[in-house]
Amino acid sequence: MISASSLLPAEIETVAELRELYRAAESRAARLRLLSAGGHALALAEPATIWAVVQDCAERLAYFLGHARAEVSLDGKGLPIPRPGQDGVVLGRIAIGSLAGLEDIADSEDREAARLLVELIGIALDRVNREDERTRILAALREREQRLEWLVGTIFSAQEDERRRVSQELHDGVAQTATALLRLLEGSSAAGLADLPGAERARLAGIARDLVRELRAIIGGLRPTLLDDLGLEAALRALGETLEQDGFAVTVTLPDTALDWPAHVESALFRVAQEAVANIRKHAGGPCGVEVALAAGDGVTRQLTVRDFGRGPNDAAASEGSEAEGNHVGIDVMRERMAAIGGQLDWQGGTDGVTVIATLAVEA
Repeated sequence: MISASSLLPAEIETVAELRELYRAAESRAARLRLLSAGGHALALAEPATIWAVVQDCAERLAYFLGHARAEVSLDGKGLPIPRPGQDGVVLGRIAIGSLAGLEDIADSEDREAARLLVELIGIALDRVNREDERTRILAALREREQRLEWLVGTIFSAQEDERRRVSQELHDGVAQTATALLRLLEGSSAAGLADLPGAERARLAGIARDLVRELRAIIGGLRPTLLDDLGLEAALRALGETLEQDGFAVTVTLPDTALDWPAHVESALFRVAQEAVANIRKHAGGPCGVEVALAAGDGVTRQLTVRDFGRGPNDAAASEGSEAEGNHVGIDVMRERMAAIGGQLDWQGGTDGVTVIATLAVEA
């Protein structure tokens, strides 16, 4: 065994250097452990746990620097936690002993390790703050969207109620008066009418007949009595018949058994079909084949499809100017009506016509 007295000066220097290197290696390993453990914990931190993780990292840093405890706060004294970037914003402070800043750490390598850990804490706090802010913004947007959907639904309901009221007043008032006038002209029994020439009476009767027809068409457009009396299927069939009167070849496909539709859903689906038919009249380029289908689908969804085999939206006459703008407005209105009842609308246009598909989940 070699005694301490027998060591040569060169050998003593070698042992001291080895011990110094060992201590330096241990210090570097400690710094790496500090940064590795802290960085891993901060990367996994969530809004609910971020401050507990930051406190744990601060305590690790205090132990590393030879102190018993650390305290994290939003303000006060201690090492500042900077926000990433050059704006100089401080997100919080870490109180460790009497340290007021990183410059108070004597060892340069310890100071650099502490700086890196504090920067990692700042990055994690900024990330979580941004995520939290994004979550709040998304929640506010969802709430606003729900309010807008409710408002649109309320507007559509009020519109349907007003249409029903106006159609009823027209039916009970002006239409009845026009019908009475027509009967009077056709009978020519009233005083003074019998003295009119036959051709004049026939002309006046024709005017009255056209007035009654127009009033009935307006009343039907405002609020079809079939929709209230017999339901959506009958109203769709009647809508197809009006197209047939204009020369279109219409096929209406309905479920074998009547579906149970809430009144507001029937109104929305009928208005979608009505708008689709109006667009067919304006943009299909004349009489063509038209398919109107109402289906229960897979039992979970219900679907209304209106398809025409006209010229399609790619025709120059339908793709320029106010016609196209009006068509887009009609599509937006259909989409809003479906969104108001919890459904969705798909509009597909091509050279072989346009397909409008309104889908509604049963639970909606």
